Amino acid sequence: MLKGALNGIKVLDLSRILAGPWCTQNLADLGAEVTKVEHPRRGDDTRGWGPPYLDVPGTDARMSAYFICCNRGKRSVVIDYSTPEGAEAVRMLAREADVLVENYKAGTLQRYGLDYDTLKAINPSLVYLSITGFGQDGPMADKPGYDYVFQGMGGLMSYTGMPDGEPGAGPLRTGVAVVDLTTGMYATSAVLAALFQRESTGRGTYLDIALLDVAVAMNANQGSNYLVSGESPKRSGNAHPNCAPYEVFPCSDGYLILAIGNDGQFTRFCQIANLDVLAGDVRYSTNSARIENIDDLRLVLRETMATRTRKQWTDAFDASGVPWGPINTMEEVFSHPQVRHRGLVTYADHPTMGRIPMVRNPMLSGDVLDAFCPPPLLGEHGQS
Repeated sequence: MLKGALNGIKVLDLSRILAGPWCTQNLADLGAEVTKVEHPRRGDDTRGWGPPYLDVPGTDARMSAYFICCNRGKRSVVIDYSTPEGAEAVRMLAREADVLVENYKAGTLQRYGLDYDTLKAINPSLVYLSITGFGQDGPMADKPGYDYVFQGMGGLMSYTGMPDGEPGAGPLRTGVAVVDLTTGMYATSAVLAALFQRESTGRGTYLDIALLDVAVAMNANQGSNYLVSGESPKRSGNAHPNCAPYEVFPCSDGYLILAIGNDGQFTRFCQIANLDVLAGDVRYSTNSARIENIDDLRLVLRETMATRTRKQWTDAFDASGVPWGPINTMEEVFSHPQVRHRGLVTYADHPTMGRIPMVRNPMLSGDVLDAFCPPPLLGEHGQS
């Protein structure tokens, strides 16, 4: 049980959009007191990233679904820190904070006396996290950048999409901002480690996390594939570069994901599909051989999979322990019995907006499911 693990920790959140707010929402979910500082007029940019929106009854105010996804559990105060009075107000908050999170371009906050060196002088125990596109130094440190930029620049889009020569070929971004989200998770881990370290040193620290660094790191096996082989991975559509068959196949009434992870699973699949000859064929009997001969194998499997319905296949797969998966819409996701059992849809009651639906933090479970605080309206908790 992690709920309340950060009780007593005060977080000053100067971030906006997604990577920073995702991190601070994690900290709030873990029990930290998070104060979100927003611009007095426009607030966090994502307040306007819609539709869809939830309307505030009886007013013209509204809250975007995008903002809701990453700002629950926070207090919102509005401060214009570009003024001397506003900057001083932020410094007063920083004096009492354990953690400060910001995601402005390198050097921006230094102009207002809100940089780490300035704040460290008044609060030596402060953990100060800066999230930027390119980091605090280097030839591109002064440049801005959004998630989409780093999906391309970090390599992800070079191997995501349909292969050349197939319909729809070309680089493709992911359906959500995965670099932002992964950056938020790396940032959360870094903050927690810094707080743990502070217990023994008594001192805070400065954390410099860049979206480009994360985009390169999250290539994972694809990056390692390149470093080992010297060959850049190619786009392979829905296929896996290191496991086979591990991709989407059409059945007679729709699609499913076949996810064979080892040779034993492939043998069991072949038995179900009446393709025992393939399991004993040296071209397909091992995973490495299947990868080398994937084009021929795929032709056979596509023809075979199309002969039965999804239910006929999946009932047999479940009985034999062959991994598979559906391709669900959001409606199907949130109505799925396992998703419902795990309580992944939760709610928070806002005093003026009413009940707000949200997705439970996967780190938390059990009796904390109804304990979330709602995302705040702009300036709901004060202004300076």
